[in-house]
Amino acid sequence: MRPSTTPPTIRLSDYQQPEFWIETVDLHFKLHPTQTRVRSRIAFKGNTDRTDGPHDLRLHGQDLKLISASINSTALKADEILIDAEGLSIPADLVPQDGFLWECEVETNPQANTSLNGLYMSNGMYCTQCEAEGFRKITYYLDRPDVMAVFTVEIEGDVPVLLSNGNNLGDGKWHDPWPKPAYLFALVAGDLVSYDDHFTTMNGREVELQIYVRPGDESKCAYAMDSLKRSMRWDETEYGREYDLNLFMIVAVDDFNMGAMENKGLNIFNSKYVLASPKTATDRDYELIEGIIAHEYFHNWTGNRITCRDWFQLCLKEGLTVYRDQQFSGDARSHAVNRIENVLQLRARQFREDAGPLAHPVRPEEYIEINNFYTATVYEKGAEVIGMLHSLVGADNYRKALDLYFERHDGQACTIEDWIKVFEDACNTDLSQFALWYSQAGTPRITVTEDFSGDTLTLTFTQTNPDTPGQTGKKPQVVPIRTGFLSPDGSEAAPEQLLVLDAGLKSFEINGLVDKPTLSLLRGFSAPVVLERQITNAERAFLLTHDSDPFNQWEAGRDYALSLLQGMILNDADVDPAFPKAMRAVAVNEALDPAFRALVLSLPSEDALAQAIFEQGTSPDPDAIYAARQTLAKAVATELSGDLQGLYSDLATPGPYTPDAEAAGKRSLRGAVLALISHVEADCATAKAQFAAADNMTEQLSALSTLIRHDQGDAEVQAFYDQWQADRLVIDKWFTVQVASAPADKAVDVARALTQHKDFDWKNPNRYRSLIAGFAMMNLAGFHRKDGAGYEFFADWLIKLDPVNPQTTARMCGGFETWRRYDASREQLMQAQLQRIADLPDLSKDTAEIVGKILN
Repeated sequence: MRPSTTPPTIRLSDYQQPEFWIETVDLHFKLHPTQTRVRSRIAFKGNTDRTDGPHDLRLHGQDLKLISASINSTALKADEILIDAEGLSIPADLVPQDGFLWECEVETNPQANTSLNGLYMSNGMYCTQCEAEGFRKITYYLDRPDVMAVFTVEIEGDVPVLLSNGNNLGDGKWHDPWPKPAYLFALVAGDLVSYDDHFTTMNGREVELQIYVRPGDESKCAYAMDSLKRSMRWDETEYGREYDLNLFMIVAVDDFNMGAMENKGLNIFNSKYVLASPKTATDRDYELIEGIIAHEYFHNWTGNRITCRDWFQLCLKEGLTVYRDQQFSGDARSHAVNRIENVLQLRARQFREDAGPLAHPVRPEEYIEINNFYTATVYEKGAEVIGMLHSLVGADNYRKALDLYFERHDGQACTIEDWIKVFEDACNTDLSQFALWYSQAGTPRITVTEDFSGDTLTLTFTQTNPDTPGQTGKKPQVVPIRTGFLSPDGSEAAPEQLLVLDAGLKSFEINGLVDKPTLSLLRGFSAPVVLERQITNAERAFLLTHDSDPFNQWEAGRDYALSLLQGMILNDADVDPAFPKAMRAVAVNEALDPAFRALVLSLPSEDALAQAIFEQGTSPDPDAIYAARQTLAKAVATELSGDLQGLYSDLATPGPYTPDAEAAGKRSLRGAVLALISHVEADCATAKAQFAAADNMTEQLSALSTLIRHDQGDAEVQAFYDQWQADRLVIDKWFTVQVASAPADKAVDVARALTQHKDFDWKNPNRYRSLIAGFAMMNLAGFHRKDGAGYEFFADWLIKLDPVNPQTTARMCGGFETWRRYDASREQLMQAQLQRIADLPDLSKDTAEIVGKILN
């Protein structure tokens, strides 16, 4: 049975300013693994906008032992302080309402803090994670983002490196001159070494750059440092934003719930997004390091200098900063490839979220546990909203609005309304309807019909916004649709247009056409919508061959494959011979970017197929999906069989490994070709040879994955482990590749066996995710095994982790969010496991909220 009391629901509509503001914070830490002492000296002032006083002093605090407390140097007695599980309260008659000095000392146990929020230990290193509400585990405080103060910190400890935010005053003392909310506080202390460099800003400020890592990891920092310097220069060039401290630090931490954290001047990173060498990191690792370094650095202005008034405004910093890091990555690599990869991620994570029980607006209206707020909708869809705004107002107006945003709101905690108002003022436009993207959940569905008469093409669009949990009867949203018109010879029949759909039904006329064009709709994926249109596979093949928009060229191939695979699964259709021929034409076309060709050759994922079949009103069969993909891949491989070995050889990258986009693109296509070769080569000899000869992790792991997928990699699996057992990040990959690539009928057994391996440290989030999430979210047919063994395995490990790390557990529960789309037997088996979790007597509120939403 669940406890009778349930955590309160926090609502946007209930927002009130705090009773008091904070001007300055002085913290003193005396570090100890189990008995860290924290002394705080905090200058409060009354909030004159609150006229409903006098007010008690209510401070947040969790898992703290209060040693002493005083107001204006007068010690408070025990009976004057009311302490509960969420904080403490001081009666109003003891609190000077216009302002006062609060001092207290607390004791906390970092070693026992397995939640990895607040102050905790990671293999002997002291580390903090304060977003969203971790600071309350460090000391009593107004732990909310609209309370911004200047921090001065002093650290004592028996470790050589003592770090905090801001400028280094020496002897463990730090001062951050920029007011910040507590969620941006950071402290790291341990036996660390630094990889150093420097940067000169556009106005001549000399900035010291340091990446702190464990001894022995210094050789893996060069790419992260290079990415940081390029990010700093890019933000100056593209947004006019200059760094504002004398020092910028990054610390690589092994035990970390998130990817990274943008604490002012001291970014704390999951070590997997800092450390890289050709032998230990894949091309994808390098790409992620580049993008995540940029993301956290860009937060210095879009998140730190301008922050959120409350956590409902999280997309204000995250959506904008994701959009900025996507722009940076496009400039650094390939805009076309980057866009396709971003949309693949959006559809896999956010569209899935929108289509299920966890659907919520980009700015949600309520929550129970704030840690569950860090979703694909807030991040990825939030970025898409910024991209649409950019398209609607144009590049010049976008820059004008951003300049006004930084000028108007620097040093403030803001709302989405502030953001929209900046664009309305800068661009002289009304964005009240556009703002619905922030308040309405779900993915709009757009249908289009065509009528060609004389020289005029009439396009009629219909917009529907499906019901989602808690939202019905939605209004039409503003949908920018970039549209191209292709002549029969593949040339542009008319200039590309941006058609703005702002109604439930709207028509557009394109005049002066000679022939009826083939439409290229939603170019660049100009809006996060589902586009429904009547189109033949012949038209898709035409767009794949001739469209000048790379995204839509790729999209045509993907839709072609989806159409064929659905026919094979639902109607037992044969492979259309035209499809492998179209794939061959792309594969051998050397005029196309190799990375783009690799994306075209990659068939739609099993999960994308399952969702497409479900949307047709049929329960998807994971086994049939798996089999159909194998059949189609083999058909493509057979068509290309005469070209594969030549392609494979031509794509070898001679000389030392480099992570640049051109070389990475060739390796990506070479990996796709290797996968095809394995379908027509009985003994996987090419994959075995590649594994043996590989001098970089990309090609070694690609070969190992191919061998495991074809059930031929036992010797290579052991050889890989023997080679890399001392490298913690590579062994994470070793766990993942086995469960993600295992044949469907063996995946559960492989996963179970690996949980018994001596290197499976399930309390480390990276290691846990590498195995448990790798199985549940990367091996669809294995997870959905008919007997429910995959569901039981997954639930067992969620139950085990929840008491130790509820934040990671709750995020992992999303593996069950699609339970209603499968057949009755699988649905019942998943529901039973979800109910088993929900019925736990001491389930965390993090997990309880997510499981409750999934079940409801």
